[in-house]
Amino acid sequence: MLRLLVAWLSNCLALVIAAAVIPAISYGEDVGTLLLAGLILGVVNFVIRPAVIFLTLPAVILSFGLALLAINALMLWLTSRLVDGFSVGGLSSTVGGALIVWVVNTALRGGDRRLRRPGRRRRAGDRREQPVPCW
Repeated sequence: MLRLLVAWLSNCLALVIAAAVIPAISYGEDVGTLLLAGLILGVVNFVIRPAVIFLTLPAVILSFGLALLAINALMLWLTSRLVDGFSVGGLSSTVGGALIVWVVNTALRGGDRRLRRPGRRRRAGDRREQPVPCW
């Protein structure tokens, strides 16, 4: 539950930064619209994005992942269509906004992967004692 809250707030902050950097992206300075857009963006990314990635997997592979930026832009555009008061401009502002949202979410939730599995493998730099193999 905490991860969902962090993801939601991360999306909201990313949308604020995208709106500040790109003038064509707007949430009407309404906090309710911003919170709803962050929530809808999270739901769209959770529900629809995996299916779109799966369907376009050959393009993602052939473009070395660059097609993921287009998919992220599509998710941002879809969010703007679903939320009244939240708008993105044309193609370039949507792609720029998707890039900003991706960078902000990566920066804010970069350490999230370490928290997903409690039984994760230890890295060489961990100070915990490593088990000695008995062969």
